[in-house]
Amino acid sequence: MSVLSVTEHGLYCAAGDFYIDPWAPVDRALITHGHADHARPGHRRYLATDTAAPVMRRRLGAIALDTIRYAETRRIGAASVSFHPAGHVPGSAQIRVECNGEVWVVSGDYKPEPDGLSEPFEPVPCHTFISECTFGLPVFRWRPQAQVMAEIRDWWAENAALGRASLLGAYALGKAQRLLVGLGDGAGDGAGPGPILTHGAIEATCRVMRAQGIALPDTVPVTPETDPRAHPGALVLAPPSALGSAWARRFGQASTGLASGWMALRGVRRRRAADRGFVLSDHADWDGLNAAIRATGAERVLVTHGYTGPFRRWLAEQGYDAGIVATAWEGETTEGDAE
Repeated sequence: MSVLSVTEHGLYCAAGDFYIDPWAPVDRALITHGHADHARPGHRRYLATDTAAPVMRRRLGAIALDTIRYAETRRIGAASVSFHPAGHVPGSAQIRVECNGEVWVVSGDYKPEPDGLSEPFEPVPCHTFISECTFGLPVFRWRPQAQVMAEIRDWWAENAALGRASLLGAYALGKAQRLLVGLGDGAGDGAGPGPILTHGAIEATCRVMRAQGIALPDTVPVTPETDPRAHPGALVLAPPSALGSAWARRFGQASTGLASGWMALRGVRRRRAADRGFVLSDHADWDGLNAAIRATGAERVLVTHGYTGPFRRWLAEQGYDAGIVATAWEGETTEGDAE
């Protein structure tokens, strides 16, 4: 019997009677991280890392949530489980499941490149690795984060010199805070040319992270009373869906940008009607996926959540026993609001 199987509710471990990131309500759910396509409402019991827990509680309310530290081993039924850093967002985890000496690892979403915010990704040796492949095509190759941050800072400075705000679309959990760390006070070669303003959805997540001890630069929350003229040269962080809305129009002739891995595809930026696209993703790129898979030592790789067909074929050509795990996850989309 396999360590994990796919059911109508999601990935299931019969030996421990639990699910990993299930998409329908179950009795016990092990959650890789707090993004809405992985941490869904309705489960009776949840288990996640202690760092992921505060955001999950804010998003899901009064849930029955138990926590676990990275690398802590816990026995659940006849299975041994442990959570290991995925580098995707703070508290994100790969989940290792061992039954009768056989080890499977579910990656969730992961990013091998250190970002200065999330706990750095750690390869976990296993027999079977279930890997996301959101960006599982050779066209997706990220440049170093420092270079992208410098581009954003230059764009911000150019706009400030012209007397206009810079509206930058970024997902509220993970991407926005990564940008704050990379662009804010004391980062890189210094602070930007003006203050950083935040949409309410982003500011709410920042408050939770600050309360749990994650250091983030100061921000100015945008409220109905906010006067853009009082914040010249501002960088305004907002969910991508807020760009072009009445909320954004209060900033007048602002320049708009999007920070997403999908900005590697020019057609996506055109459809989103952004002035600038910055290629910055919280997922592994093509090279990162291949390097991470090699580092596990796994002979069997099951891919999910992305370009599953092409990536499975590529892995089979490299000699892996490769398959596909069908999923209801949405993940990072070309619309830029889910990463």
